[in-house]
Amino acid sequence: MNDVFPVHGMDAVVFAVGNAKQAAHYYSTAFGMRLVAYRGPETGSRDEVAYVLVSGSARFELRGAVRAGTPLARHVAEHGDGVIDLALDVPDVETAYRHALEQGARGLEEPHVVEDDHGKVVVAAIAAYGDTRHTLIDRSNYTGLYLPGYVAAEPIVAPPAVKNGRLFQAVDHCVGNVERMEEWVEFYEKVMGFTKMAEFIGDDIATEYSALMSKVVADGTRKVKFPLNEPAEGKKKSQIEEFLEFYGGPGVQHIALATNDIVTTVDAMREAGIEFLHTPDSYYDDPELRSRIGEVRVPVEELKRRRILVDRDEDGYLLQIFTKPVVDRPTVFFELIERHGSLGFGKGNFKALFEAIEREQERRGTL
Repeated sequence: MNDVFPVHGMDAVVFAVGNAKQAAHYYSTAFGMRLVAYRGPETGSRDEVAYVLVSGSARFELRGAVRAGTPLARHVAEHGDGVIDLALDVPDVETAYRHALEQGARGLEEPHVVEDDHGKVVVAAIAAYGDTRHTLIDRSNYTGLYLPGYVAAEPIVAPPAVKNGRLFQAVDHCVGNVERMEEWVEFYEKVMGFTKMAEFIGDDIATEYSALMSKVVADGTRKVKFPLNEPAEGKKKSQIEEFLEFYGGPGVQHIALATNDIVTTVDAMREAGIEFLHTPDSYYDDPELRSRIGEVRVPVEELKRRRILVDRDEDGYLLQIFTKPVVDRPTVFFELIERHGSLGFGKGNFKALFEAIEREQERRGTL
């Protein structure tokens, strides 16, 4: 079958933030990322600064306005700090862009070439849910650190004192909260040729008080995975409704980061000040859980001590944990995930996760 919209993987997760310099320090010190590139007034960027950080193949770009009234400044004022772009590495930007528009996508940037002494990059962009976009990038003829217009930058802090000098090695998946899930599932199916990888409805994804619906779309290689959530009817306000209210519409709720050693990563991030959601002892003491998960790499008592969740399916198991929101508004957070065969998303942990989020909502007075 011909892939109408081939992708090599995620190129970058791009954030709009109120203070990019401080955000770069935060992701360096707390997430163990390494600053590699910079753009700002000194390099000819009059209206904004940008810091590019990496960890393995994961790449974050943190963009901040230096003047009021710019589109970036207005975005942060309306939505708070958040993800503005899930950039995709594609082999043929022109073909992908034209196909996307033929299938109903809204073009934001026509394909064009940007270049410097390190070569050429082909770039285009299409609109996604809310004010989120997908920049399409082909950097196969470029040897620079990121993009033309960016200069090399020295790391802010020394790398973490762990194996490989990093706490995670890739973006596993990016979750979007939307108001019309089916519409956006169809968008990814038609525009990018993605297929449904998983679906969670009803009791799978509900608690006593709130509910949501979720479907996961992915490219053929499963390198790019986009779960999409929408609120469902419940007694109280769901986490999705809270996000949509505080973010001011649809947007990226959380980014899952793949790690080979979740215990070491959690210990290092917690030591650096990252707060994780609390899972009660009853989760780990449940005999049904212990019989269901079988033997895993980390003893359950060690998982309990760190509040790491575990789930098993027909393909294997995974370990996962979720941070509390990392910005002022109760919107963006992160997931750490260590996979051992499982291609799932922790279905067996949904109830425990959502109840933990509801406890935080209750503390904020937004449940």
